[in-house]
Amino acid sequence: STYIQSGNVFFDKKDNLSNTEITESIAEIIKKNYGFEVPVLLTTHEEVNRIINNNPFIKDENTDTSKLHITFLKDIPAAAKIEEIKSFDTKNDTFIIEQNIAFIYCEGKYHQSKLTNNFFEKKLETTATTRNWKTILKLHSLSK
Repeated sequence: STYIQSGNVFFDKKDNLSNTEITESIAEIIKKNYGFEVPVLLTTHEEVNRIINNNPFIKDENTDTSKLHITFLKDIPAAAKIEEIKSFDTKNDTFIIEQNIAFIYCEGKYHQSKLTNNFFEKKLETTATTRNWKTILKLHSLSK
């Protein structure tokens, strides 16, 4: 099943394929059927649950959740690359990277932020995709 036009697909894993095998298979099917390549990232319900419970910006109950975003990174970035991007001027927007997740708080509108998928992909040399907090919560509830 899918959720609106978010690019998210839910499915039950019924075989012993690894996450890498599943993502490669999905990407191959998309290319074969639609003629273009798209990055595919796989996240489990448990991983989304961990993200929700560990979001460092939620710890402050006064946080405006409409300003929260989660960027999923295909790979865990090298510590040196994470340290390097901390020096970039991101205006009033902030981020914290934990493993392969970037927790983002945008003071303004996300589409005006420098903390885009392109920023993380270029600086951390990995694939990235971002969802707002409302979508994360909805995807979590739908994935049970």
